Amino acid sequence: MAKDTPSLPDPDQSDAAGSRQQGDVWWHVAFGGLLAVSFVSFVLWSLGWVAPETNRVLLITAIVFGVFMAFNIGGNDVANSFGTSVGSGTLTMKQALIVAAVFEVSGAVLAGGSVTETVRSGIVDLSAVSQDADDLVFIMMSALLGAALWLFLATYMGWPVSTTHSIIGGIVGAAVTMGFVTGSGGFEMVQWDQIGQIVVSWVLSPLLGGVVAFAIFWLIKRFILSHAEGDREEGHRALQTLVPLVAAVAAVVLAGMLLVKGLSNLAIELEPAILAFVLAMIGIAVWVGVYVFAQALRKKKFKKAAFTLFSWMQVFTASVFAFSHGANDIANAVGPFAAVLDVFRSGAVNATAALPLPILITFGVALLAGLWFIGRKVVSTVGQRITEIHPASGFSAELAAASVVMLASVLGLPVSSTHILIGAVLGVGLVNRAANWKLMKPIATAWVVTLPAAAAVGSVGYLALSAIF
Repeated sequence: MAKDTPSLPDPDQSDAAGSRQQGDVWWHVAFGGLLAVSFVSFVLWSLGWVAPETNRVLLITAIVFGVFMAFNIGGNDVANSFGTSVGSGTLTMKQALIVAAVFEVSGAVLAGGSVTETVRSGIVDLSAVSQDADDLVFIMMSALLGAALWLFLATYMGWPVSTTHSIIGGIVGAAVTMGFVTGSGGFEMVQWDQIGQIVVSWVLSPLLGGVVAFAIFWLIKRFILSHAEGDREEGHRALQTLVPLVAAVAAVVLAGMLLVKGLSNLAIELEPAILAFVLAMIGIAVWVGVYVFAQALRKKKFKKAAFTLFSWMQVFTASVFAFSHGANDIANAVGPFAAVLDVFRSGAVNATAALPLPILITFGVALLAGLWFIGRKVVSTVGQRITEIHPASGFSAELAAASVVMLASVLGLPVSSTHILIGAVLGVGLVNRAANWKLMKPIATAWVVTLPAAAAVGSVGYLALSAIF
């Protein structure tokens, strides 16, 4: 709804704006200081973790590349993940940071293992670099640099692009270049069959995200939101009967995926009957909670009550999507860096690499700092410019995206949560017939350019690193 613009500035608004700016300065200082402390602490820890003969300059360079990559994941991928929540007004930027802090890192720790291994060792044939471990170090460092630089540019332009595409492009460019330079191969250095499977998932992911989001939001709009202009009692009856059911179904689906994935990485298994019982209890608890909440909102106008209900439900889906994102995309920084650190520690190329907790903490801090410092343009693109987002449509998009992302995480495929979410946002936009297809032209172009751009920088990075070190 449009608002009249006052002819004179409101002193109270000016004071409020000044207070917000002052508050932002403190947040800048807090995140900048936290990132600096985490970086220095991690460097000191790494010096004791790796072998004594490790080249310290190369080690610190690798840490800079890895932290810079995590920073840009926060600025682009985490920013586009929370764009719907911030754009709908459900979460402020600061609240989004809190949700990200809790659930992004939790997702990486509990559910990111299989994706990390796919990114780290599923793209390049490790047998081709087993003779010289430095080659793997240079490949992964170059990939981190190539992906990070492209993400930084895309974030500056406000384009939501894929960190997964970026890191894979960097790995491919560096690996192929290494093969030609050393004479150990070339294009055969890359496991193209694995990339083929990933490419298929790239095509299916936005399509599935769009279809699922369209279906969810169409049903919500048809059977719940359509009462906005009708009988008040009928509208509140829909909020009390249908919304708790939607919330319960969403909770069961999302909790099921989280439990199965998270507990499988923790080597804890539940019998099917016990799992079904736990999910049923979660569904019932959520149904009761939302029903009681809807009853408490009976005295409010329908629009206000619906806005409040879906806002809280969107907080839930945003949290789950943050967990899902952490399970997939933080691995794009952690996976390659873990391979590098493992070589520095063992002096050899190993099939698997440990993921010490300090890596996840440091990269998690960098991810949150990136969201705060450079993520606002991408938040605006996803949350406002593709289509207008409200809590109900934001809930639908996030629920659809989280479902598809977690399914991919269970399968161990490093899919792009960006493509899934953009597809979901377009899906809800199609329901409202308000999708901004003009904006999709530069975004789609950026998607196409992502892999070759990161590959080109990765190739140059390998040549530079191998020449210097």
